Amino acid sequence: MPAPEILDPYSERVAAAFEAVGPAVASVVALDKNGRAAGQGSGVVFTPDGYLLTNSHVVGGAKNFRITLTGRPAMEAALTGDDPETDLAVLRLSHSGLEFARFGPSSQLRIGELVVAIGNPLGYASTVTAGIVSALGRSLRARSGRLIESVIQTDAPLNPGNSGGPLVDGRGRVVGINTAMAGPAQGICFAIGSDTAEDVAGRLMRDGRVRRARLGIAAQTIMLDRRMARRFDRPAQAAMVSEVMPEGAAARAGLRPGDILLKFDDQILSGVDDLHRLLTAERAGKACAVTILHPPSVETLIVTPVCDGR
Repeated sequence: MPAPEILDPYSERVAAAFEAVGPAVASVVALDKNGRAAGQGSGVVFTPDGYLLTNSHVVGGAKNFRITLTGRPAMEAALTGDDPETDLAVLRLSHSGLEFARFGPSSQLRIGELVVAIGNPLGYASTVTAGIVSALGRSLRARSGRLIESVIQTDAPLNPGNSGGPLVDGRGRVVGINTAMAGPAQGICFAIGSDTAEDVAGRLMRDGRVRRARLGIAAQTIMLDRRMARRFDRPAQAAMVSEVMPEGAAARAGLRPGDILLKFDDQILSGVDDLHRLLTAERAGKACAVTILHPPSVETLIVTPVCDGR
């Protein structure tokens, strides 16, 4: 048997990314109460015992699913948990011992870095597209109305059916879950960062839902000026308040748009994902100190998050 032809470095990385993750990428068909197909998308198996991550909008309120992995007969899956506010959901397959993908840190992505999208666009199984990270720290409004923060923008082409499939880096690690494309635009596609996806998936596996404490703000991850980062001996990234909801916990505490959040409850914030992880249901009703930079001054305010009631 002849040896495989040597590829150029770019093609080699794309092929290697697919070989590492492709066997764990599934076609996801949502079934209605009569067992008929009600919706379709993609997903990725991320544990050896059959847990699969996909989009909440692929789930579409269904409880049961038909899952197909390349080279395997279709299998059943049930809903473990759904979080519309991050457009993520976890399913549990009826089989274990499956090929599974591993996460990589989305916080370490760089603009211009190679990424590969794998999924089932328009029903074409195991389709691969490649591109770059076009931007980081984007916001995307979920169907629930909540802003999803720290979204990855990529020009790796997506089509209907790609939703829920993985965005993979050149090392063969899942760094995002593909979720949307920008209307008629070409080359503007979005993925939920793996740092958010891994955290939400863990909570859905444990509790079946994600309960959160809320501050009543919208925020985004920003880069601090290097001198500012050195001054406060902290990472170069922070979270900036972009909107304050009237009558919310943040408004009552005195937070304003433009405030840069440096610490929350004595924990350094290196971005919005850190804040999301800290706003657990256990912090609802608890007075928390938040250190903010409101140029040129630094202040510490006391804010009491409220439970979202989910």
